[in-house]
Amino acid sequence: MNEDVLHPRPNPIVAAMYTLRDLDVEVIVVHGPAGCGFMVSRRLEDAGVRVVTTGMKENDLIFGAEEKLTQTLRKVQERFDPSLIGVVGTCASMIIGESLDRAVEKAGLRAKVIPVDVHGCSGANTVGAIRALEMAWQRGVIPQKEYLRQRDMLTRATLLERDRGLTSKELLSPNYGVTKYSAARRIGNTLRKGGRVLVVLNGKKELAYGHADVLRAVEECRSLIGGETSFIANLDQGVGLPRIRRYVADIMRDLSEVGVRLDHVTGGLDEYPVAGIKAAEHISSIEHDLLVVCGIVHAIPGLDRDAVLMSDQPREVDNYLREGFRDVVSEPDIHARVMGAHGVLRTELGDTMRELAREGWT
Repeated sequence: MNEDVLHPRPNPIVAAMYTLRDLDVEVIVVHGPAGCGFMVSRRLEDAGVRVVTTGMKENDLIFGAEEKLTQTLRKVQERFDPSLIGVVGTCASMIIGESLDRAVEKAGLRAKVIPVDVHGCSGANTVGAIRALEMAWQRGVIPQKEYLRQRDMLTRATLLERDRGLTSKELLSPNYGVTKYSAARRIGNTLRKGGRVLVVLNGKKELAYGHADVLRAVEECRSLIGGETSFIANLDQGVGLPRIRRYVADIMRDLSEVGVRLDHVTGGLDEYPVAGIKAAEHISSIEHDLLVVCGIVHAIPGLDRDAVLMSDQPREVDNYLREGFRDVVSEPDIHARVMGAHGVLRTELGDTMRELAREGWT
């Protein structure tokens, strides 16, 4: 990772919490101050995961809060009766050397517990995800083979961000790109003239609920105004943790309803670092008049700078514009809306395409 990066970027604690969500834990105990991870905690609760905190205070930094964690775990068992609990360390608890394992052992719970020793200074956000997966393997929640596959993907993702993503530049500023109308007209005009629009989804886990609307909207427009479409996506239903596979099943159901048929499947929703490379190979084999790419775009090497891009990250939009892409669209609300989703979400870009198509693209 570029150590000189100045802009805010994801946190290992938050990554551990999201990974525990993917492992289908029912409750996450955050061992730290009450406000630590507040925003992600609220979003995780929308996804059906209860999040509680030990609420560490100043005295706990001096005398320790192991007993407080033990008591919190017992309250969680009594109140929610979960079968799988995640415990996540924070800067406060890890720097003073709190033992999550000892507190879990003292609690004597019926539930299986995944303790994750991590703090905000641990390194790249993927460090938190890898530690959560490692502990899940050690506690018998996932097989070693799946842990090693996930670790490899997360290592590749870290290198990807360093080379072409959020940590590839010292300072990226939020940028919202071109208007939805501008991008939608390019797509619609290509279809109206009988051209082929190739849409590529290189999705990342639950965020694909938003990005996949581009595929759906383009196909809906083709059915109204003509033209041709082709689709490439990392929507392999046989790859990943059960929750990730459910995302894929939901998305494929909704795409099928409007007639989207994938020409190529490039991997699973947690394989975007390598799925992007496969997507690049397939793009070159399909004749098209316009390329539309959504999701983790920078994982796809050699993209035509004339392509239309859609991202949920305003800082990534800035990154893409600096790399010479012109038509880059931001959908920044996707992050907040996908938590708890069970189907493809409508986006502004998609709805703009639909509205123009219904009006005859005048």
